[in-house]
Amino acid sequence: MTGYGRSQFGRAWSDAVTVDGGHNGCDTRDDILKRDLTNITFVGGVCKVASGTLNDPYTGKTIKFVRGDRTSMKVQIDHVVPLADAWQKGAQQWTADKRLNLANDPRNLLAVDGSTNQAKGAGDAATWLPPNKSFRCTYVSKQIAIKAAYRLWVTQAEHDAMERMLATCK
Repeated sequence: MTGYGRSQFGRAWSDAVTVDGGHNGCDTRDDILKRDLTNITFVGGVCKVASGTLNDPYTGKTIKFVRGDRTSMKVQIDHVVPLADAWQKGAQQWTADKRLNLANDPRNLLAVDGSTNQAKGAGDAATWLPPNKSFRCTYVSKQIAIKAAYRLWVTQAEHDAMERMLATCK
């Protein structure tokens, strides 16, 4: 973790990226909320999500999202491959632009239950899997796809955990 800080991945939810959704005038957090929520309402246009419903992939629960100081954190945007994990496994050698892209790449982002996201922390597949067992294969597959696309490496323990999980998938 030497040298790691969230700031190494640029301004949170930047629209100034070259991945899908970049330069569309909306911040990445709202792009992901628009993609992952249903029954969406907006504040002043089509960027800021005011409310919606999340069918949370990590828990299987339905969560009502309402933008506000005490309510927005109920639905958080998770980095499927956590930024701290990416830093340890190759991102510290990247350009600032590549790190910014990873942090805002929709393929690496999911709207999820806030408390479950907090419990995950920077865990990789060897240390954390979603409590919703029916989503675990999708989750591990997403991690593998992101790590392959960005050429991040995995530890042996992470590899073994991914292999065990994928062996259970249909």
